[in-house]
Amino acid sequence: MRVLLVEDNPILSRSLTDALTSAKLTVDCMHDGESADHVLRTQDYALVILDIGLPKLDGLEVLRRLRARRNAVPVLMLTAHGSVEERVRGLDLGADDYLAKPFALTELEARARAAAPRTRAGGFACPMRHADLRQRG
Repeated sequence: MRVLLVEDNPILSRSLTDALTSAKLTVDCMHDGESADHVLRTQDYALVILDIGLPKLDGLEVLRRLRARRNAVPVLMLTAHGSVEERVRGLDLGADDYLAKPFALTELEARARAAAPRTRAGGFACPMRHADLRQRG
């Protein structure tokens, strides 16, 4: 499964990338909102893990732009604040889940698994096909 991690803290982004890679995920990492917005316009991901407090463009604006393009990729928001108002705003903009910092890596991994598209058999989704049509994924 291909994941986009957007986190500006270099130590945290390295730790998360290592943990997610160890969990057999392919991880691309961006460190600012502008780069994340660009890559989300050009690449497909199974999951986006998105920090709110980012340089150049905050995570909520990245999320707003993503949903305005009608991209339904699951988004797990990370935040150092975690106020109810901020969580509600993110959920209203289209976030699928929220995780407040600090958090346990095991919880992040479990939330990533839960947010990712799944088949009925419990595995990760395969491209859908119907006659000559097929979904890219």
